[in-house]
Amino acid sequence: PATFMLSAILQKVAGATVLDYLKPRLFTPLGIDNPQWETNHQGISLGGYGLRVRTEDIAKLGQLYLQGGVWNGRRLLREEWISMATSKQTSNGSDPENDWNQGYGFQFWRCRHNAYRGDGAFGQFCIVMPDQDTVIAVTSGTRNMGAVMNVVWDVLLPSIHEAPLEPSHADHGALQSRLSDLALPTPEGKPTTEISNPHWDTEYRFSENELGLESLTLHANKELEGLNLVMQFNGDTVTYPCAFGSWAEGRAPVGAGRLAQFDDEPIAGAFAWERDDLLNIRVTAFETPFQWRFRLTFHDASLTLESATNVGFGSTRYPILEGHSKN
Repeated sequence: PATFMLSAILQKVAGATVLDYLKPRLFTPLGIDNPQWETNHQGISLGGYGLRVRTEDIAKLGQLYLQGGVWNGRRLLREEWISMATSKQTSNGSDPENDWNQGYGFQFWRCRHNAYRGDGAFGQFCIVMPDQDTVIAVTSGTRNMGAVMNVVWDVLLPSIHEAPLEPSHADHGALQSRLSDLALPTPEGKPTTEISNPHWDTEYRFSENELGLESLTLHANKELEGLNLVMQFNGDTVTYPCAFGSWAEGRAPVGAGRLAQFDDEPIAGAFAWERDDLLNIRVTAFETPFQWRFRLTFHDASLTLESATNVGFGSTRYPILEGHSKN
């Protein structure tokens, strides 16, 4: 809230949002293209959260701080400010083994090992390690953020040495091979049912619920050899294209709880039939931390919908809903 108020104050004084104010002064000099910052209904950049840039851009921000505010010979930030912002200004605990107990600066957390970090929800990190002359940028979608930090201290930190590493073609090849195989898992099961599918184009309607879900329909997608999951929320129709064994890309509005509402987001969907009456669907908004799982169990003239998300600001499991065929 305090950081949001700073954003509101700057916007009132400067006549520009924090995003527009910083573009020529920070983002453009760093080569950060198309930064986005979520706003509230008054058009004020949220300030305390909601900045969206690429993983390598997060690393650039950390490198700027590591270099004392200088980028390509040009000073962008005062060194005195960086020192103050990344120092302990407020106590937040006394556990020496807890990265959330090392003190808080100005929008920066202190870490163990004399490091400091920018820290975003669900595992977004900009970790600056001055003693090792190192910056680590992490984007992820996890509720166990401490585990991510522990990997940095337990695996990466002991591997950092003053002398440069000797080139290793074998290690480089192994890394490239590992990176080329990285993929989000798709649901396991069959691409079709054993019966002539009675579920296509059947609209299932729901009684009033906290999700605002009014109806759900499945349509065959011949181009994908897959399906479209069409859901209506509070009068708005959302379509998720889904493929079997791979990810079908599209765009859709994404709602991820009280702090995250995205009007038009790149998404990808995948599906598999676990049984003839049970369909599993996964949808990922791959430029955000959020993924959804939908489990549809079909009955004679109804379906049961179970849904959950991988991370959230509250419960990650949504109420089980019963939909009834309109056809």
